[in-house]
Formats: sequence, structure tokens, C-alpha cells
Amino acid sequence: MTRRLSLVTGGNGFVGCHVVRALLARGEHARALVREGASLKALEGLDCEKAVGDLHDPTALARAVEGCARVYHVAADYRLWVPDPAPMYAANVDGTKNVLEAARRAGVERVVYTSTVGTLGIGADGIGREDAPASIDEMTGAYKRSKFIAEQIALSAARQGLPVVIVNPSTPIGAFDYKPTPTGRIILDFLKGRMTAYLDTGLNLVDVEDVARGHLLAAEKGQIGEKYILGGENLTLKELFARLAALSGVPAPRFQVPYGAAYAFALVAEGWARAVSKQPPRASLTEVRMARRRMFFDSSKARAHLGYAPGPIDAALAKAIAFYRRCVMV
Repeated sequence: MTRRLSLVTGGNGFVGCHVVRALLARGEHARALVREGASLKALEGLDCEKAVGDLHDPTALARAVEGCARVYHVAADYRLWVPDPAPMYAANVDGTKNVLEAARRAGVERVVYTSTVGTLGIGADGIGREDAPASIDEMTGAYKRSKFIAEQIALSAARQGLPVVIVNPSTPIGAFDYKPTPTGRIILDFLKGRMTAYLDTGLNLVDVEDVARGHLLAAEKGQIGEKYILGGENLTLKELFARLAALSGVPAPRFQVPYGAAYAFALVAEGWARAVSKQPPRASLTEVRMARRRMFFDSSKARAHLGYAPGPIDAALAKAIAFYRRCVMV
């Protein structure tokens, strides 16, 4: 029996490498689309194909998709501060158009597009769901805006007949976050003792391995043109730091920072980053603005329709702590 071949764009990234792992664990073939010269540390030891190419190169995408039954479009430019947003829009918006067009031309049986809960609205009860109204005017920062536009492109492609299913992961955590992601940087800074205070905000945390399995469930059971939140547990930032403290032995910050003070710090940090360091600031205005609203979400739809069943978040936090201490903090 021939094993199915699936393409995973951004297969060497944090979520992408776990989607590759989930496919291999299920006995399928996986092909990871990676950029020229990109780090492949997250794919070390895995028996998967590598296709070198860029989201802006239709010829490379056509070669990468050739022979694939399914496409998992995970690749994205995920940063909350960028000196120039144009490359982010090019990757997240134009890149998505190109991947969907390559999938259409190849006649794949299913495309799973990885969006984010950041594109969703928050209900009157303070909880975000797939059907909560949202507009681009509500999107804070270039990342959310670019992903909102890309999600609309994916939905439009589904209406035009491409078999696209959208998944909206919340805040994945776990091993192999080498870059790290913005959330990974929070955990890493905590472990280094750099988190001396916290904001009154909240987020939904999920094991990245559960997110990867959710992608496969969406490919198998998801309804074309539908969105599915792949989330886990809603925690305030204070609760997250308490969990991290219990698991790591690093003391949790005791002081809550007023929003105005955090905004002023981010304003100065961004100014220094733009004018002097040319490196991402310790805190960005986008991050502070996002923190004004708790990002709590409900994964009931994915649980009911896909059989999605995320595990305890403490286990994922423990895996993240062990990974950072072993591979990043050395």
C-alpha cells in the first residue's frame, strides 16, 4: 500500500516540525518546504524529504507540491515587532496566495491553512470563538493584520472550490522552539530571571504536539471552508508565571506593572531598537497593546467536530523548560 505524501510549508519551524513529526508517527511520508540556508535543527533525525524553495517562487512551490495528496501551509512570518512590515505581508499574504494556487494546480485532495486565534473576535463573555465577529480594524500590529488578510484569502479559495480547512492555533508551547517564538521568548526570559513584573493580561496556552495532531484531524475530518480553534487552557499571565515557577524553581515576578508604565517602556525600547540596536526590543508597543485584552478562547468546536483532545498544559510547559535549558540556554 502506498503511503500518502504531504507537504508541510515551514516544516523546519516550531509548529511545522511538529506537524512533520505527527505525520511520520502516523506512518505517512512528509516533505518539508524550507528556505535556502534555513536552519534544519528542528528536523534533525527525521526521515522526511526536504524541498528547498521560497513562498514567492511559483516554480519551486510547484515542485514541492508535486505528488502530494495534502498540503499543510504552516509557514508564516511570526514576529510582533518588525522595522518594516512589507516583508511580513509578502510572506503571510502573497505567500499564502502562491501556496493555494500551487495546490489548486496540483489538484491536491486537502489543504490545511494555519491561521491564528489572533484573527478571531472576542465575545461578550470575554471568550473568543470561530464565529465571533472580527474586522481588520480590530487587528493589532502587522502580524495579526497580515494573517487576517491571508485567512480571508483561504476562505475565498474554499468558496471557489479549493478543499481548504482553516485551523486557528492559540499559543503553542513545547520543544524545538529554536527561534524562539514571541511566547517562547517570554518563557526563556522567565528562566533567565529577566521577568521582574507582569501585566494584567491572559492567553490560551496549548501543547504544540496537540496543535500538530489537530492539523491532521482537520485534514481528515474538517469541513471545507470552516475554521477550528486549536487551543488548550486559559491562563492569566500571573497564573502562567506561577506554573513556570513551580516547574522550574525560578521565582515568579511579584509585581504587576500598570499599563501606562508598560506602554512608556515599550515606546522607549522601540525607539532604541530602531535608532541604535537594530535588534528586536525587550517589549514592543504591539505586545503591550495586545495585552490590554485577555486572549481567552474556546476549542469546543474542534473537540466536537474533529475529536481534538488537548492534554494538560503543565506537561507542555515542562517540555518547553527542559528544551530551553538543554538547547538554548547553553
